[in-house]
Amino acid sequence: MKRKVTLIMAMMLLVLTASAKKGPKYVFYFIGDGMGTNQVMGIQYYLQDIEGKYGFKPLCFTQFPYTGLVVTYSANSDVTDSSAAGTALASGKKTNNNVLGLLPDRETRVETIAEMAHKKGFRVAIGTSCSVDHATPGSFYGHSPHRNIYHLIGTQLSESGFEFFGGAEFRSPMARDSSDAGNYVQAEQAGYTIVRGYDEYKQKAQSTDKIILFDKESRSDHALAYSIDQKEGDLNLSQITEAAIDYMMKDPKKGFFMMMEGGRIDNACHANDPGTYIKEMLDFDEAIKVAYNFYLKHKKETLIVITADHETGGLGLTAGDYKTNLKVLQYQKMSKDAFTAHLEKMGREIGDILTWEEVEKELKENFGFWDKIELSDKQTSSLKSAYVETFGMGPGALEEGKYFEVEKMADEAARVMTECAQISWAAGCHSGSYVPVFAIGAGAEQFTGQMDNTEIPMKIKKLAGY
Repeated sequence: MKRKVTLIMAMMLLVLTASAKKGPKYVFYFIGDGMGTNQVMGIQYYLQDIEGKYGFKPLCFTQFPYTGLVVTYSANSDVTDSSAAGTALASGKKTNNNVLGLLPDRETRVETIAEMAHKKGFRVAIGTSCSVDHATPGSFYGHSPHRNIYHLIGTQLSESGFEFFGGAEFRSPMARDSSDAGNYVQAEQAGYTIVRGYDEYKQKAQSTDKIILFDKESRSDHALAYSIDQKEGDLNLSQITEAAIDYMMKDPKKGFFMMMEGGRIDNACHANDPGTYIKEMLDFDEAIKVAYNFYLKHKKETLIVITADHETGGLGLTAGDYKTNLKVLQYQKMSKDAFTAHLEKMGREIGDILTWEEVEKELKENFGFWDKIELSDKQTSSLKSAYVETFGMGPGALEEGKYFEVEKMADEAARVMTECAQISWAAGCHSGSYVPVFAIGAGAEQFTGQMDNTEIPMKIKKLAGY
C-alpha cells in the first residue's frame, strides 16, 4: 500500500512539473526602434508634468513586473544599426551593421525565432509603423547582405509564409532590371490578400488564409504617418496589433508569435523632433495596451516582452539647469516633416514668398510660440534668422526649385522647442546606450538584470519551445 501511495505521489509530481514547465502559447514581442531608457523616462516625466506635478506617471508597459537592461553593440561596432540589432533580437546572433539575417560573412543565414515558431506550427504576425520590408521587421524573415536591398527582402516576405503582415508598403517593389513581376504580385501569387486600411481588413479577414495590411494611401517616406500628424482613417500601430490578434485567433489552438515595431520613435529621434517623439511613445504604449488586454484574458498562456534595438539621438533629460519643462511639448501640433510640407503648400497656394508675419502665425498655431510658450528675445531672433535664410527678406519673385526647401524653418522650430522643454540631443544618429526590457506573463521572470540583446530571443525560444 505504501509503495502504491509513493508511486501515485511520484506521478502527480511529474504531472505538476510538466505543467510548470509548459511555456507560453501566445508570445508578443514589441520593439521600440530607437527607444532608450531616456526616451522611456522622458515620456513619463512629460505625463506628470502636464498635470502640474513633479515626478513621473507610468506607462502601461513600465508597470510590468520584470525589467532589465540590454546591451546593443553589433559584431563590428559599439554603436549598432537597426539591421544588426534586429538580427540579434530576432535570431540571437551578432552581425555587422547593415547586414540583415546573415552572419558577418554576409552569406550564412541565421534562423529567426519567427521562422522557428512557424516550423513548430505556431501562427506568425509581423507588424510595424514603418515599411514591412524595413530593417527591424525584415530581420524576422529576411536574409540580405545589405538592409537596403528592399526588393530582395520584399520577395522573402512572400516566401516566409507567415500568416500576417501589417505596416507601410514595400519600399522598392520592382527589381532594378524588371526581371520579375514585383513584390505585390509575388505576395498575391504566394496566397496573400492585400488589404488597405483597417476597415477593409475587417471586411476581408475571415475569407483569407494569409493577409498583408497596408495603409489606405502610400506615403513618400515609406512609413505610417507620425502619430502627431495622423488624420481620421490613417492606419496606426494599435490597429495593426488588434488586427494581428484577431487574425492569429482564427485558429487559437495553434498559438502564435507576434512582433510589433514602433518604428517611428527612431525617425522622430533621428530628426531631434521632441513633440513628435513624445506622441510616438504614447502610440507605442497604446499598441502594447491592446496586447495587455489580451494577456488579462490568457494570463497563464501569454508572454509579453518589450525592448528596443538601440537608442537614437542621445536624448538628454536636461539642458544644464537641473530641471526640465517637458509640458511645453503638448503644444506642438505637427512633426517637422509635416510643418515643412505645410509651409511649402502655403507658398504654392499664394504663389509667392511667405511673409514673416505669415510664418510667425503658423509657428504660434503649430508650436505654441509666443502664445502658450514664452520665448526669449534670443529665441525669437533665431527663428527670424531662420526665416531670412529660408525665404529671403520677404515677398518677391518666386524662385522655382529653390524656394520650397523650407526644412531650415522646421529645424529651427524643433530646436527652439527642445530648448523650451529644457532637454537636449547629442546627435542625429544612434548611440551605444543601454536600452530597457520589460516583461509580463509566462516566463517573464527570465528578463531581469543586464543582458546582451542576443539573449532575449534565446530566452523566448526556450520558454515557448520553438
